Amino acid sequence: MAVRIGVFGWGIVAPRSPNIDVFKKNLESSESWLIPFNGFGPDNFLVGVPEFSFSDYQEWIGQRFAPRRFQQLKEKMDLPALYAIGAFIQALEQNPGIEALLQELQDQAHVYVGTGLGAVDTAYNASITLYETQKRWDRFWAQPERNRALRDYLSTTSADQQLQTAVPPRPESVNEEDRDAAQQAWSRYWMGRSPELEEFLVELAGIEAGRVEGDVEAGKLHSIREKEKGRAKLQEKWGAPDPPWKVSANFIWNIHNTPASQISILGKITGLAFAPVAACSTFGVTLRLAMRAIQTGDAKVVVMGATDPPPHALTVGAFYSARVASADRRVSVPLTDLRGTHVAGGAAIWIVGDLEYLQSRGFKPIGMEPLGVGVSSDADHIITPSAQGPTRAILEALAAAGATSDAVGTWDLHATATPGDFSEMSTFRSLFSSAVLVTARKGTFGHGMSAGGGWELTAQYLGHEQGHLFPTPLTREELNHVIGDIHSSFVFDRAQAVASTLGGKLSMGIGGINACVISRPLG
Repeated sequence: MAVRIGVFGWGIVAPRSPNIDVFKKNLESSESWLIPFNGFGPDNFLVGVPEFSFSDYQEWIGQRFAPRRFQQLKEKMDLPALYAIGAFIQALEQNPGIEALLQELQDQAHVYVGTGLGAVDTAYNASITLYETQKRWDRFWAQPERNRALRDYLSTTSADQQLQTAVPPRPESVNEEDRDAAQQAWSRYWMGRSPELEEFLVELAGIEAGRVEGDVEAGKLHSIREKEKGRAKLQEKWGAPDPPWKVSANFIWNIHNTPASQISILGKITGLAFAPVAACSTFGVTLRLAMRAIQTGDAKVVVMGATDPPPHALTVGAFYSARVASADRRVSVPLTDLRGTHVAGGAAIWIVGDLEYLQSRGFKPIGMEPLGVGVSSDADHIITPSAQGPTRAILEALAAAGATSDAVGTWDLHATATPGDFSEMSTFRSLFSSAVLVTARKGTFGHGMSAGGGWELTAQYLGHEQGHLFPTPLTREELNHVIGDIHSSFVFDRAQAVASTLGGKLSMGIGGINACVISRPLG
């Protein structure tokens, strides 16, 4: 008999929704949760900015760790990790005692938390700092008083200088609009030829060569302090700025596996922890991996989900340049005039496990029961979905669920308010009847690249749990008439009762990665 899977906890960080309870309450309204971006200064973008305060979780962390831990997390972790931590702590609340079970299970408790974009702000800030620091460094060592090679060059005649064709033009000799670039090229060229810089590096290498001696722990700390003193004295001696290699270590503390590893550390979960990355299909792919681990006996419980940064100028601009972002100051609702999507950020974390095992331990499942997840790749276009790829994922999910298409009563679309909505609906109608009740929710909270699928699936589960699907911003009058010609059963701006039928949810990710989840009501 196949192992059944249950959801035993969930947490949400989303626009207007700092937690799962507020998320559920907000779903009762058809209003959009999007707000102006203004990340480029005044602009025309609307985005989904997560409502979040990490201090909400200070007490929980303080009860389990030394007081310094909370501050360390705030200083070192980017928002995707903090969102995931907060959502994980929320997920423990639905079933008190499950935290202890996660620790008790040791290697049979896993953590799979993915991301679509990663720690964008940390990478951006580190890059900007590196760029500015490198410019200062180059200019410092390219000054004649610290560069014998440049002094020798400047002492030659103009004719001799012109014979050295590899030398960049002097900044003052180029057009004003090109002067900054010329200054950087000039500084970089002469910095690389400075004998004084070479002397500095030789001295620095001697400082860095200090060894750890005696007791390892005490010796390590002594060595670190001595090197820091030596570097400070060397910089003071030369009057040098910070070298460009002093990049913040936060850059590596916030690689893609950081949210999963931080959950494993804070939850004292010692089984496998890693980060699945599948763009907009991340949540579904992560659920598939969690279900497989439980069904094969590798795990009893898996903390799984996805997390992404808040909207950033890099991501909003990239979505716009890819011609998929709306930019006219109005909410772009899926299935209407197909003007583009809205970037959003946040997290969705679930705790899933062996249904019968956890029930035998006194834990209660919530939402719906995930029956099967199908995954596929289009192997075609990086952003335009095919018909074949999603179809394969849907059919695989139905087969894994032991179900046929006529057993499905509700369906949540990936629908991004782009022309892809039409092709997605066409694919859907080739498999399902006109009676299936369809939802599309990116007009509510925007497009969280990896977490969005988790928000949508959680909304579907919450709706089935209470017998009606929450409203969407879509009105009957706004429905695109071409899409309306092929399907007319949608959840519009009023809640709609739902029968006890199977529910489906499709996600389609950048790169042509598809994930389809089939679920049934509990009971």
